[in-house]
Amino acid sequence: MKKNPILIFIFMITLTVFASGLPGFAESLSTGQTQYVPAYSHIYIGNREKPFLLTVTLHVRNVDPKNAITLTSVDYYDSNGSLLKKYLPRPLTIRPLSSSRHVIPRNEKQGGAGAGFLVRWTSDKPVNPPIAETVMIGAESQQGISFTSRGQVIEGP
Repeated sequence: MKKNPILIFIFMITLTVFASGLPGFAESLSTGQTQYVPAYSHIYIGNREKPFLLTVTLHVRNVDPKNAITLTSVDYYDSNGSLLKKYLPRPLTIRPLSSSRHVIPRNEKQGGAGAGFLVRWTSDKPVNPPIAETVMIGAESQQGISFTSRGQVIEGP
């Protein structure tokens, strides 16, 4: 069977275009970023928009198997964009395949339904960017709710 170089070339281009469109398939290595991570200290339920309070846990996962990353800041903002809390008094090193967590207690109401974190990190070497996500969970009477939200890169190194 004779191989057609034009068909092989078209196949390789198609494969490259397809693969580059898949989330996380060809994630670029980085030496640092700022990520915005949505957080919901409460959501609204019912016709009267009653606040349903939630505990929020921010997880920053170093998904690089060989290199550490350093969190330089983890800051919590309310729905109006005002800084509520700085979570790191000094930089925090996260070893390969390790994670950090930062918790907003259920009774914290200041953040609101549009709260969020800014997570800044750096590394000495190019690494797989960490996954930053929040987990929101709450229970009241016999009703419970939980959901997650992923971070979005808003600045490169």
